[in-house]
Formats: sequence, structure tokens, C-alpha cells
Amino acid sequence: MPAPSGPRLDLGCGLPDHGPVSTAGGVSWVIRDAVPEDAERCAAIYAPYVTDTAISFETDPPTAAEMARRMAEAHAWLVLETDGEVVGYAYGGPFMARAAYRWSASVSVYLDGGRRRTGAGRALYTALFERLEDRGIRTVLGGVALPNEASQGLHVALGFEPVGTYRRVGWKHGRWHDVAWYQRDLVTDWSPPG
Repeated sequence: MPAPSGPRLDLGCGLPDHGPVSTAGGVSWVIRDAVPEDAERCAAIYAPYVTDTAISFETDPPTAAEMARRMAEAHAWLVLETDGEVVGYAYGGPFMARAAYRWSASVSVYLDGGRRRTGAGRALYTALFERLEDRGIRTVLGGVALPNEASQGLHVALGFEPVGTYRRVGWKHGRWHDVAWYQRDLVTDWSPPG
């Protein structure tokens, strides 16, 4: 289900129409729905995760065209801007392909290197979870390639619970990596979906 390409979404506390988010350092952020023109910048943010780390198990950075395709297929894809420049993004997409999984989403967040540990990831995820819940998603899951203490800490701080670890499932940069999975419910009402 593609994200709507409507008006900018200025978020305060993750809610629409409450103005920009401000950090402790006085930097103002705007979180909004991604549009196809953001694909090039999202690809540039993601590329170092692919080439320089095992955070992503991809080995070749996706092109802007490939990133645009992924954006169109996501349940929701948000970007974070500072001074009109996209400096981070978060998205939720299908957790698994089979129909019974359609109420769950796999989520990820990526930031420019200098934006880590600034609250930007938390702001993006908070806005994303509200968007996904509005679209009927009840559970979000995040896979974290290990080691990655920062991502593990972010997920736990945002209410995710560890639900398991896949051992030695990815080979990258000359070693095997585990993937820890985290899960968070977005709703408390577990009646049958409508």
C-alpha cells in the first residue's frame, strides 16, 4: 500500500499539524511523507550502511530508482528534514508475503551519520508507528544485525520486546552475524480485524 503523497506532515510529538519537532540543540525537524523525489537522498543516506557496515545485509547500494520502487511498495515511508534537506527516513513494509501477516509490518530507520543519537530516530519511529496504526497495522517488528547496541537500545526504549535471535544468518565483512528480532504492539484491542 503506497504512502499518500499529500501535504507536508509537520509533527510535534508525532501528531499531525503540531508544528516542527525541535531538538535540545535548537535544530528544527520536519517529518513528512516521502515523495519520489526523495529517493535519491534516501539512497545516499542508506549507501554507507550497505558498503561500510553489517547493519544492512545488502552488498550493493540500491540506486535511486530502486529506492523509489521500495518507497512505492511500503505501507508508509517518512523522511526527516532539517533546513529543507532530508537527513533520515523510516519505513514500514510487509513483514511477510502471506495474507495472514497483513496486520504486521517490518520497520527500519536510517539516519545520516551525523544525526545518530540526536533523537531523530525516535522522532521518525514515533511518527511512523502512528501512521502504520492509522493504516490498520497492529504489530511492528524490527530486525537488528548484531552487534548494534545503538539500534537495540532504540528499539527497547521505544517499547519493543526482544522475541528471538537468528544465529549466524548473514555473512558480511568477513564474519557471520546474528539478527535479533524485536516486536512492539501498536494496539491493545485484539478483536478480529475489520
